[in-house]
Amino acid sequence: MRDLKQIVKAYDVRGVVPDQWDAELSRAFGAAFVEVVGADAIVVGHDMRPSSPSLARAFAEGAAARGADVVEIGLCSTDQLYFASGKLDLPGAMFTASHNPAQYNGIKMCRKSAAPVGEDTGLVEIRELVQSWIGADDKVTVPAADASVTVGTISQQDELQAYADHLRGLVDLTSIRPLKVVVDAGNGMGGHTVPTVLGGLPLDIVPMYFELDGTFPNHEANPLDPKNLVDLQVKVREVGADIGLAFDGDADRCFVVDENGDPVSPSAITALVAVRELAKAKAAGETEPVIIHNLITSWAVPEIVAENGGQAVRTRVGHSFIKQEMANSGAIFGGEHSAHYYFRDFWRADTGMLAALHVLAALGGQEQPLSQLTAVYNRYVSSGEINSTVADQSERVAAVKAAYADAEGASFDELDGLTVAGADWWFNLRASNTEPLLRLNVEARDEVTMSKLRDEVLAIVRA
Repeated sequence: MRDLKQIVKAYDVRGVVPDQWDAELSRAFGAAFVEVVGADAIVVGHDMRPSSPSLARAFAEGAAARGADVVEIGLCSTDQLYFASGKLDLPGAMFTASHNPAQYNGIKMCRKSAAPVGEDTGLVEIRELVQSWIGADDKVTVPAADASVTVGTISQQDELQAYADHLRGLVDLTSIRPLKVVVDAGNGMGGHTVPTVLGGLPLDIVPMYFELDGTFPNHEANPLDPKNLVDLQVKVREVGADIGLAFDGDADRCFVVDENGDPVSPSAITALVAVRELAKAKAAGETEPVIIHNLITSWAVPEIVAENGGQAVRTRVGHSFIKQEMANSGAIFGGEHSAHYYFRDFWRADTGMLAALHVLAALGGQEQPLSQLTAVYNRYVSSGEINSTVADQSERVAAVKAAYADAEGASFDELDGLTVAGADWWFNLRASNTEPLLRLNVEARDEVTMSKLRDEVLAIVRA
C-alpha cells in the first residue's frame, strides 16, 4: 500500500505526477479537506503546470461531493489564492509545486482568511483520512457522503484585478520617480500577475520568460539557487535597469537584484520592509509594533527593528510557525531569509508581490541607486545556506555541538536545529525534513571570521 507520508510534507502535499499521486487521489484530498476543515464552501486555484488544471478540478469535485460549494479562480499565484481566501473568507487550496521541476505538483491548503494548514493544524488529519481510504491494492475508495448531504456547486470567479487593487491600495507607487524594472517570471505565475499588478505605474517593465510554461524551458523557477538568477543579472546590466525582480514558480517569493546585477540579501529586504511597516504602524498610533524574523535572518534585522521603535520576535523557519507567531503577537510583518514575506494587511500570509511593491516604492521615493539604499541594511557577512548530505543528521549535529561546547563566550539554543553564537559570529545547523541533508548558515562581522567558521563547521559535518 502506498504511504502518503511520502508526499504529505510538513506544510503541503508535494510529489511526482502520476507516479506518486494523480487525479483520483486529488479527489480524495478534496473530500478529506472539507471534512477536516468543516467547510461548506472553499476556493481553489492552480498554477501553469500541465497537470494542475485536472488535479484542481478533481479536488473540487471531491469537495463538492462532500457538500461544499467550490469557487474556482483558475490560474493564479499562491498569494492570489491567499487573497481570495481572505477576501471571500473561505478555506482554500492552491495546486502548485512551487519551484520544483515540471514532473512535480502539490497542494498548499489554508483555512478561512489564509490561516495555515500544516502538520500541526490539520494536515496530519487530512493525510490519515485519505490514507484510510486506500486499499491494499492501492485503489482509492472514498465513502459516499451521508444521504442528507447535498452535492455542492462548482463555479468560476476571476480575482486577479481585485488582488492587484488590494496590493496597490497598500503601497502607493503613483508618485515615485520612473524606474526601469527587469522582471524574470521564470515561466511561472509571475507572468500572469505582474502585468496586472504593475501595469499603469511609472515603471518601464522589461519582461523575461513571462510565457506560462510548466515545463520551465529557460531555467528552474527557483531564484534561491544562484544559477537561476544569472539571466536576470545579465539583463539588468545590459539594459541599465534600476532593479531586477525574480519570482519563483508560484510567485509567492520575490528575489531582488540591484542596478549592478548583484543580489540583495532577503535579510536586507526584510529590514527595509520592516522599517516601512513600522513607520506606518507608528503613524497610526501603535507603540512598539512587532516584527517577526526567522532564526537564520541576519543579526541586522532585530537591530534595525529595535532602532526603529519595533519589537523583534525570533521564530523557527517555516511559514506555519511564522503565521502562528504573527497571530499570537499581533505582528505587522514577518520575513524569512528564503524570501518569504508576511503581512498583517494580507491576512498574515506571505506575498512576494507586496514585498516587491515596498522595494519599488522605497527605491522610487528617493534618488539613490538600490545598491546604496540597501547598503545600510547589510551589516554582516553571511555564507548563504550550504547543504551537506549526511548519513546520520542527529549524530553530525551532536558532533558539532560537542566541538563548540567549550568555545569562549558561546551560547547555544535549539529552537530550530542547533544555533551557536559568539560575540562576533553565529551559525545555525538544521536538518531537512524531507532529505538526508544538514543546512548550514553562518554569519560574522567580517569575511575572515565567517569563512573560517564556515569551513570549521563543514569539516565536522562532512567528516
